[in-house]
Amino acid sequence: MLKYRLISAFIMIPAVIAALFLLPPVGFAITTLLVCMLAAWEWGQFCGFAARAQRVWLAVLCGLLLAVMLFTLPEYHQTVRLPIIEFSLWASLGWWIAALLLVLSYPGSASLWRNSKALRLLFGLLTIVPFFWGMVTLRAWHYDTNHYSGAVWLLYVMFLVWGADSGAYIFGKRFGKHKLAPKVSPGKTWQGFFGGLFTAAVISALYGAFADLAVAPSVLFVCSVAAALASVLGDLTESMFKREAGIKDSGNLIPGHGGILDRIDSLTAAVPVFACLLLLVFGTV
Repeated sequence: MLKYRLISAFIMIPAVIAALFLLPPVGFAITTLLVCMLAAWEWGQFCGFAARAQRVWLAVLCGLLLAVMLFTLPEYHQTVRLPIIEFSLWASLGWWIAALLLVLSYPGSASLWRNSKALRLLFGLLTIVPFFWGMVTLRAWHYDTNHYSGAVWLLYVMFLVWGADSGAYIFGKRFGKHKLAPKVSPGKTWQGFFGGLFTAAVISALYGAFADLAVAPSVLFVCSVAAALASVLGDLTESMFKREAGIKDSGNLIPGHGGILDRIDSLTAAVPVFACLLLLVFGTV
């Protein structure tokens, strides 16, 4: 298992970095759209779609929705101040606040949505669509003046999430005693949680000191901590849905890592929350 995880990581990391820095905004958007279609395919399990055809149609409909949203917006990559993008990013804040309440009150909260495919589909929509727009909007950041500024921002968010996850694992392994959410993810501890936040704060300080991000350190810190918190929530929320669906992994597309959602669950929360706070709440231009 470890061998497959390492091989997959050695392939995925260069591929992700290449996509970030080499693809133009439209090419990056199409690539992200394909990832979202795969995520929708896996989300079908959470909705109770056992038949392959049902999940294929869910992925196709997700792709069509995102494509229509993408290609009907004039100069979509020029600004975040477009209704669909603004609404999607604001909706992400509302959804992840609601998801926090669902996780905190689980398994009792499951009685509200366990028997409703419509609600579970809505949860998937609120997870995948804002993630798509967060990725696209951050990547296109100041693209006209600097083709790589948006890539630097997205890479930062990814480093933040991966660093927080690694910090949580190390601190949890070494000091973990008190369970964070035993009914959702028994392996997570409060010590690991705070270790992850500490790691994210260190990354934020270092990145702010050495990278030319053109944003106030206080703004970067607030957005970073919020994104790190959201990343934990994204992980816990997917764990909650997997537990209800009776599955260990969302899929098996990535050898040694599980499915697409298993790899991007933290990013589905962190990216849109970071983008919303940075671009809409603090109005960074």
